[in-house]
Amino acid sequence: MGLLTFIGLTAAGAGGAAVLAPFALGAAGFTAAGIAANSLAASMMASAATASGGGVLAGSTIAVLQSAGAAGLAGSTTAAVAGVGGAVGWLAAAAAALI
Repeated sequence: MGLLTFIGLTAAGAGGAAVLAPFALGAAGFTAAGIAANSLAASMMASAATASGGGVLAGSTIAVLQSAGAAGLAGSTTAAVAGVGGAVGWLAAAAAALI
């Protein structure tokens, strides 16, 4: 496997993660209109509310994901997601090279 393949897979992982993250949030139920009923997000919110005595804590994972689902990802978050996607793409390329 050549260097360009490694670079291509890393870039594809980074770009794919950054582009697909908002769709994944929506599919999980974190929407602009709020948490969708009977979704994974609703189940997560119910569990978090039960664990914290009835409310969802500010700054919790559920609150952050809902904020991203409603307002979109901040530039820093998009960069972090792209970084993780790039790392996964690089690891996939490295694993493929070993096979």
